[in-house]
Amino acid sequence: MANVPASSPSAAPGPLHGTVTGAGKPLQGVQVTLFAGSRQGVRELGRARTDATGAFEIPYARTAAGVLYVEAAPADARRLRLRSVVAVGEGGAVPARTTSQVRVNELTTVAATYALAQFSGQHGIDGPGPGLQNAAATAFNLADPVTGKPGGVVTDANNGNTNETLATLNTLANLVSLCVSDTTRCESLLRLATPPGGAAPRDTVQAVLNLVRNPTLAPAELHRLARTSNHYAPALAAPPTAWILALRYTDTNLYAPGRIAFDAKGNAWASNNWLPGTRNPTPYISVLDPTGRPILGSPIQGGGMKGGDWGAAVAPDGSVWMSSYGGNSVAHYSATGKPLSPPTGWKNGGLVHPQGIAVDQRGNVWIANNYGLETAPGEGNVVVYPHGDPSKAIKITGGGLNHPFAVQIDGFGRAWVSNAGLGGAQLVNTRLAPLIGKFGGSVTVIGPDFKPTATSPIESTSFKWPLGIAIDSKNNAWVNSYFSSAVTRITPNGTVAGVHKLPEKTLPWSVAVDGSDRVWVAGFLTPSVWTLCGTNTAACPPGSTTGTILSPSQGFRSKALQHLTAVQIDQSGNVWLANNWSNLVPPAGGTGLVELIGLATPVCTPLTPVPTRPSSATPTSCSQQTAAADPPTGKRTGTVADPYIVQPGDTLSSIGRAHGESWSALYGRNKTVIGRDPNLITPGQRLTLH
Repeated sequence: MANVPASSPSAAPGPLHGTVTGAGKPLQGVQVTLFAGSRQGVRELGRARTDATGAFEIPYARTAAGVLYVEAAPADARRLRLRSVVAVGEGGAVPARTTSQVRVNELTTVAATYALAQFSGQHGIDGPGPGLQNAAATAFNLADPVTGKPGGVVTDANNGNTNETLATLNTLANLVSLCVSDTTRCESLLRLATPPGGAAPRDTVQAVLNLVRNPTLAPAELHRLARTSNHYAPALAAPPTAWILALRYTDTNLYAPGRIAFDAKGNAWASNNWLPGTRNPTPYISVLDPTGRPILGSPIQGGGMKGGDWGAAVAPDGSVWMSSYGGNSVAHYSATGKPLSPPTGWKNGGLVHPQGIAVDQRGNVWIANNYGLETAPGEGNVVVYPHGDPSKAIKITGGGLNHPFAVQIDGFGRAWVSNAGLGGAQLVNTRLAPLIGKFGGSVTVIGPDFKPTATSPIESTSFKWPLGIAIDSKNNAWVNSYFSSAVTRITPNGTVAGVHKLPEKTLPWSVAVDGSDRVWVAGFLTPSVWTLCGTNTAACPPGSTTGTILSPSQGFRSKALQHLTAVQIDQSGNVWLANNWSNLVPPAGGTGLVELIGLATPVCTPLTPVPTRPSSATPTSCSQQTAAADPPTGKRTGTVADPYIVQPGDTLSSIGRAHGESWSALYGRNKTVIGRDPNLITPGQRLTLH
């Protein structure tokens, strides 16, 4: 929606006072505009020009919009545009807040642009809540809009001098300051901030936005340019590998976090392995709001929690399920954090060291019953609590289930389960226990009828202790294998369609898919995060194909990161990570959750279960999905399913690439089904392959 002129405010509760500075000096004659951004679009609330001291005043009528922000554009410096967040509206997971005094400068510009990157378009900042409001609140962590100085979180003991984020923030602000006089150096900034195949940014806001969306752009050249300005310090002493801003959040007893799940408001629920400083199983879980503050009485105790591990899922009713590895049970909590399970947890179904948990479209709770490290091959099963009722537990075996680890639900209501295989009992309780060799594995697919499908088990030479699974919007399964440092894509019919290698010492533990079907992988041995282009190649830089690594070759790195076991995406487009271990030998738990700000395309939370981008075009930003009928069938790995059922977004070219034949051959074989136009295939059509 385009900007609309402001009407004269009536009954305004008081004006917004502010000051605009650039390169450390007041800017006179700058036009400052106050905007409200919400799911309805962007609306102008008022405007003013700064005086000789850079001061301005804008009377306006308060709204309950998602976000209020100001933009400042000097008439004689057409390349300079500055921003600052003024207010966070109602409807997010954090209390609404409004500032009556604002400072607009380069630092507030970088903070607002990074935090609201996924809500910024040609008309300004708008979009669906609660992601919009939560993103605006995150901007306050980076910069204080009242003082114009770095925010309280980026300078606290968890960040500050302990990682590169404050220095990166200041370096980016120094780059923006080059455009105060619209000099040759400003033109250099705009040229270097031009994405591959894209147009040069028209101003500083667009330049910073390009760096959020393309964080590997010209790090050495831009760093060299930034060193010609020193208005903000400390700045980076050396070029970064990528222009990312990472914030670490901690809480009492938030130690060795294993898995993260987001609720509908955007709060992060995390399981914890151990009590701080020990290897004793913890009775606590942690809940943080989108700005990293503990809420709901976190840390929360009770419900049978004893050493949470890799199981965490939010049900459609808002309640939260977590695995209690040491308690041989699962714990259940209300949306407000009240334990709903008994003091020993739910043990129904014969749970022994449960790991992954997922909730399907019907509210069924799926539990990967792992059985631990010391048992024989073929042990373990999947337990289902129908509609979340433990008393009706169903135990599922067969289909190659073998120490199942992760479980994820697709758009057909099927459960995809990674089989981690057998560990070496002789290594348990030794220094090598963290690297116990589960050098095999497979994937089992279980239908909505609670029976393994005919495609199971799906096998691949790439499976070397497969752990995490994520499903994309087209129902492809992405599986990361620990010892092969690889990510394997499996099509909905069970065919292994691609194996994508990461650096040898990655040892990836977890994988997630964002709202553009890009794939995010968290490394355990190497504490980094990789981004892969997914099946939606249009969301990737020109020339990318499915599986292309979009992050630096060694991943996104930060001193905030430790050995990672979880990666999840929130409704604001932030990437959240679990610092599970800080040291491998001797083992020591990791500290806190880490947020990479604004890098991903937002997804609806809780997962519904296939990743979907929140929308302003629907009555609610996110709607609960229902399972689609007629899931595709297939033969065992190594053959091709026949027939293939067309999925939403499929083209003949994409199907051909996945199955190793040309689109023309597919069309020739299926012309009677498709019709005269090969571009008009529709979901549900059954195509003959090979």
